[in-house]
Amino acid sequence: MRAPIRLLFIADVCAEPGLKVLDERLSNLRHELDADIVIANGENALDGKSMNPATYRRLRDAGVDVITGGNHTWDRFQIHGLLKSESALLRPLNYPSGCSGQGWTTHLLPGRAPIVVMNVQGRVFMQPIDCPFRSMERELERIEREVAGRMKAPVIFVDMHAEASAEKAAMAHFLDGRVSALVGTHTHVQTADERIFPKGTAFLTDAGMTGCHDSVIGLKADVAVRRFLYQTPHRYEPAEGPGVLQGVLVEVDEASRQATRIQRIQLPAFPTERKPD
Repeated sequence: MRAPIRLLFIADVCAEPGLKVLDERLSNLRHELDADIVIANGENALDGKSMNPATYRRLRDAGVDVITGGNHTWDRFQIHGLLKSESALLRPLNYPSGCSGQGWTTHLLPGRAPIVVMNVQGRVFMQPIDCPFRSMERELERIEREVAGRMKAPVIFVDMHAEASAEKAAMAHFLDGRVSALVGTHTHVQTADERIFPKGTAFLTDAGMTGCHDSVIGLKADVAVRRFLYQTPHRYEPAEGPGVLQGVLVEVDEASRQATRIQRIQLPAFPTERKPD
C-alpha cells in the first residue's frame, strides 16, 4: 500500500512575524511531517496587506510551493504583475472575468497523482463577487475536462477565504466527495472542528494565522482598541513580536482521492497557565 499524499497548509501569513517564523521553522516542519506539498495563504504577507515581488520570493524561498490569496490580495498594485507571471500565486477564482491571475493551479509530484490547489472567496460580509458555489462547480468541471486523458485524476485542495463559518461549512458539504480537502481562511482564529465528511472531504472552518498572536488578529492591540473605542479610522499597524505558525496537515489516499487524516498544527503552543510573579 502506497503512503498517503501529505498536504501541509500554512494559515494566513501576516506581516514580518509570519514571514520570519516561516524562515525559521518551515523547512524542518516539512521534513518532520514528510509533506509532499506546502501551500500557504499569503494575502497578508506584506505588512498585513497583499505582497510585492520580494515578499513573494521570500515565501517561495522559505519552502512554499503554492500561495493562495483573498480579499486583501488586491491591496498592492504590484500584485497584478505577479499574478500574471507566477503560476504558483493564486487569487480567488470567483472574482469577475478580467481580473489578473488565476484561481487554481496544478502541482506535479514525480510518480504520484497531481495536486490541484484551488482558491475561492465567500460573499457573506464580504464583496458581492461571483457566486462561489457556482464558480467552484464550473471550475471543477473545467479541471475534469483539462485533466482527462492527460494525467492521473488529481488530489484537490481548496482554500476558501470567507468570513462566515456557515458559508465555509456549506461549501464543504456542497463539495464533499469532489475535493480531497477544504480549509477555511480569513478570520485569523484557528477553529477546533477538523473532521472528514462522509464522502471523504477533510474540513476545517479556519486554519488560523501565522504571525504575531500577541495582537488582535495581527493588528497592534492598542490600535485595534482605539478603533473599537472611538469608532474612527486608525492607521493599520501590524503587530511586532515572536511569530506562531498555525496550519493543518491533510493525508489523502492516492487511489480514492479521499482524505484519511486531518491534523491541526500550532508551533509553539499558546501559554494556558500563568506562573506566579
